[in-house]
Amino acid sequence: MKKIRVLIAKPGLDGHDRGAKVVARALRDAGMEVIYTGLHQTPEMIAEAAIQEDVDVVGLSCLSGAHMTLFPRVVELLREKGAGDILVTAGGIIPDEDVPKLKEAGIAATFGPGTSLAEIIEFHRKNAGK
Repeated sequence: MKKIRVLIAKPGLDGHDRGAKVVARALRDAGMEVIYTGLHQTPEMIAEAAIQEDVDVVGLSCLSGAHMTLFPRVVELLREKGAGDILVTAGGIIPDEDVPKLKEAGIAATFGPGTSLAEIIEFHRKNAGK
């Protein structure tokens, strides 16, 4: 069975990447291939990297409050480039009232502070590549 390939990205100016690194490590330890793009990525850079790396999932992390602009833009770019089948998930400080709007914009799941790593891993196993 093909390994699930996940791109973890930090869009925007948010400089806090501990959570993204913890999730990346957990997914890797669960047997997935993980690519971490590092800080300060533009939506264009993220979409391009996702396509070049042929990933199944893009995991976005944002703690700066710019998620409502940045996350939907990544989904939009993936769709424009013919890669709309890539699952996009999100994590970070995301107010509950924004979660339904992000779902409408194409974000498959949102993982906030306190979400267990087991829950994140299980979601990716069940939904990647569908």
